[in-house]
Amino acid sequence: MWGGWVRRSVVNALVSADAAALVRPLADDDPTLARCPNCGHALPDPRPKFCGHCGQETNLRPPRLLEFAQQFGGAYLSTEGALWRTLALLLLRPGELTRRYLAGRRKHYVLPLRLYLTISLLTLLVLRLMVPTDVDLGAGPGQATRNLPNVSIKGLTPGAGAGLKDGTFYCEGMPAWLCRRLSEKLELDPKTFAREMQRLPERFVSHWGTTMFLLVPMFAALHQLLYRRTGLRYTEHLVHALHLHAFWFAALLLAMLPSGVVAGLMALVVPIYTLMAARRVYGGGWWEASWKALIVAFVYGMVLSVAMAMVAIWTFLS
Repeated sequence: MWGGWVRRSVVNALVSADAAALVRPLADDDPTLARCPNCGHALPDPRPKFCGHCGQETNLRPPRLLEFAQQFGGAYLSTEGALWRTLALLLLRPGELTRRYLAGRRKHYVLPLRLYLTISLLTLLVLRLMVPTDVDLGAGPGQATRNLPNVSIKGLTPGAGAGLKDGTFYCEGMPAWLCRRLSEKLELDPKTFAREMQRLPERFVSHWGTTMFLLVPMFAALHQLLYRRTGLRYTEHLVHALHLHAFWFAALLLAMLPSGVVAGLMALVVPIYTLMAARRVYGGGWWEASWKALIVAFVYGMVLSVAMAMVAIWTFLS
C-alpha cells in the first residue's frame, strides 16, 4: 500500500513539475526553459530561435507596436514583398501570373483569391467614395419638395416597366409581387423618397461587388467548356478567372483617376489584355484565342447585363 502511494506521489510531482515548466513565464535568461511553449517538444542546448518541431519562436515576449504593424502587413505590403511582385506580373504580363501558379511557382506571389479580394475591395471602396450622395428632386432653395418626380424603371422584357408619371404609379409586364413592392417604394412621401434615392448608389456598389464575386465561378466554367481539350481542372480555370477579374478591377480603379485619357486607355487595354492572357494560359494560335474570346465576351456580357439589371432592381427594392 505504501509503495503504491509513493509511486503515485512521485508521478504526480513529475507531471506537476512538467506542467509548471510549460506555463512558466518565458524570458531570455531563463536557464530552465527546455521545451517549446507551443508543442512541448524538447529544445536542444543552446536554445534555438525556432522550434525544430513546430517552427514557433522560442523567445517569446510582449509584442511592440512596430511588431504589430509588421504582423499586419509584413512582406505582403513591403516594397520587396509578394504584393508588389504580384502586381507587376498581373499588370504588365497578361496571363503570366496564372501560368506560374499552375506551374507550381506560388511561394513568392499573393494567392489568387486574396489578390482578387484585395483589389476588388479597394476598388469598391474608392467607387463608393466617388458616387454622388445628393439627389435633386426639383425643389428650389429652401423649399420642401411637394411632389414626387417622374420615375421610370425598365423591365427585363420588351414593354415591361414601372414608375411614376405625374404622381400616378404604373406597372406593366411585371409580376404582381414586384408591382406591389415597387408601389410601396415609389409612393413614399417626398422626404423619405429622397433619402432612399440618396442611398441607392452606395447600396448598388455593395450589391455589385457581391454579384461580381458570385459570377467568377461561372466565368471559370465557361472557360472549362471552351478549353476542355487542355486537360485543366475546373479549379485551374478558376485561378485564371480570379486573376483576370482582379486585373479588371485594377483597370476600373485606374479609370477612376481624374483624367479622361486614362479611362479611354483602359477601355482599349482591357480586351487586348484579356485576349493575351487567355493565349498565354491556354496556348494555341491567335485565331483560336480570338474566336473563343469573342464567345466569352458575348456570353459573359449577356449574363453580366442581366445580373446588373437584377442588382439594380434588388437595390431599389431592398
